[in-house]
Amino acid sequence: MWSPERTSPIPGKAQALLSGRAEEYTSAPGEPTVFRNDLNRGALAAFVLIALSGCSSVRHSADEKYYLVATNTKLPYWQAALAGLSRAGAQLGVPVEMVGPDTYDAAEEHKAFQQLLQGKPAGILVSVADSGVIGPDIDAAVAKGIPVITMDSDATSSKRLFFIGTDNYKAGMIGGELMAKLLNGKGNVVVFTMPQQMNLSQRLHGYQDAFSAYPQIKVATVVDIRGDATVAFDQTKAALDSKTKVDGFICLEAIACPEVADVVNRRNMGGKVAIVAMDADQRTLEWIQKGVIAGTVGQKPYTMAYHGVMLLDQLHHYPPQPLAADWTQDTMAPVPAFVDTGATLIDKHNVDTFLHQRSPTSATM
Repeated sequence: MWSPERTSPIPGKAQALLSGRAEEYTSAPGEPTVFRNDLNRGALAAFVLIALSGCSSVRHSADEKYYLVATNTKLPYWQAALAGLSRAGAQLGVPVEMVGPDTYDAAEEHKAFQQLLQGKPAGILVSVADSGVIGPDIDAAVAKGIPVITMDSDATSSKRLFFIGTDNYKAGMIGGELMAKLLNGKGNVVVFTMPQQMNLSQRLHGYQDAFSAYPQIKVATVVDIRGDATVAFDQTKAALDSKTKVDGFICLEAIACPEVADVVNRRNMGGKVAIVAMDADQRTLEWIQKGVIAGTVGQKPYTMAYHGVMLLDQLHHYPPQPLAADWTQDTMAPVPAFVDTGATLIDKHNVDTFLHQRSPTSATM
């Protein structure tokens, strides 16, 4: 019987994965775990193939290039993703690029995607700002034979091959349980979101289900910040000035809660109003350290982009046939339906560790 231990050319981590002995597989020293044994077999097989053949430039042609399409690309979150993208490109020996507007603008993201379709990208990662706008672009790319993976924010009705990123419903549940604990099961909360994005709607659903066990917690207001942090700043002031008492603020994306914390801190209300944030940008972590934000649900954009490119490379060279098939309905699918990169609750107990390890460019693999 064939055994991975008897085949010396296979790297040690790949041997462990094939044999089922690996309990965890990390992207870099000090980074949180990326994959465990319970990862679905489709994703596991892809990663084993990458370990065997993905880190060699022999099979790559001169015009092979991979792209990440996103909005608000200057945000620290997307700069972390860019670092992961660049790391993967360097290891594969292929060019990579992040494109898209530096503001939250689904129409501009659509234009950036359409420009890519004028050429022949080897593969596209895309964070979908609005599935109604970007979904048809994804379908057009797949129709041209270009593999597309959604990351961070999904478009489930499109022909993308699969999604890589956070289990956003679970992230909402984590945040909801924390908020319920902070409020002792009762109080009014304000939610900051952008409802066009599927990932944020999934997080809100998670919060709502968490609060279903606490009927005295009420969502007083849901605010669409439209990708503009100043909206969160202004609406926080308005909420604190209103006649309805506000006991907590929830941010379903990265840019709102540093502004919320700023307002709360200026009014000397730190610790008196509960704040639960999303993502691990520097300002959010510093506000946790100061005791103004109680906690945040940290995602792994570096990991999403890094492994997203690795998987696109595999799909480019070994595309499933047909590319546009609905593989979610196939029990022998060559691709996973979802690759969960994980999420971590960050609070006063572990924030110093995350601040110390904050720079994604220090990661090695």
